Amino acid sequence: MNLNHQSLLSNAFLKQAVLMGSLVLCSAGTFALPSDRNQPISLVADRATFNEKTGITTYSGNVIIEQGSMKLKANSIIANMNSRKEISVITATGGPARFQQKTDPAKGPAKGQAQKIIYNAETGIINLSGNALLEQDGASIKGNTLKYSMNKGDIVAEGTPNKTGSSSGRVQIVIPSSSAKSFPGASD
Repeated sequence: MNLNHQSLLSNAFLKQAVLMGSLVLCSAGTFALPSDRNQPISLVADRATFNEKTGITTYSGNVIIEQGSMKLKANSIIANMNSRKEISVITATGGPARFQQKTDPAKGPAKGQAQKIIYNAETGIINLSGNALLEQDGASIKGNTLKYSMNKGDIVAEGTPNKTGSSSGRVQIVIPSSSAKSFPGASD
C-alpha cells in the first residue's frame, strides 16, 4: 500500500472517529445543560475502529468521553449507525461503565453506573443492566436493571427475586428527607 493511500485512509478514519464521537455525545446531550452542547468534545481510548459496511464504531480500552459537564467512562463503547448514517444504538460496557452529567444548574450532577448501558436513540430508551445505579443529590435508585424512557420520563427498576426479605438483589430506592416532604401524604 503506498503512503498516499495510507494517508487518505488515515484521514478518512479520523474524520469518521470524530463524527462518531460527536454523535455519541449529541445523543447523550439530550439530558445536558444547554451550555454542554456548545463545549468541545474530548474522546480518548486505547483503540478505535470503524467499519463503513456495518456502520459500527468501537472504542475500547479505558474509554473516556467528555463534553461540558457530561463524562462517560467505559471499558468499551460500541456505536451502531442506521441506514441514514445516524446513531441508532450506543452500548457502553465496563466494570462498571459510569456516566455523570449536570442536568440542572440548581442540582448536583446526575450519576449512573452499570455493567452495561444501552442507549437506543430511535426509541429514547436507556437500559442499565448489571448492578445498575442512578443517583442525584442524595436520592438514588438501584436494581439489577433500570429502564428509563426519555420520551415518557418514566423509569422501571427490576431486582432479582429474594424470598428471604433482605435487600440483597432487590430494588432499593433512597429518598432524602428534604424530598420526602414533597410526596403526597407526607406530613411535617
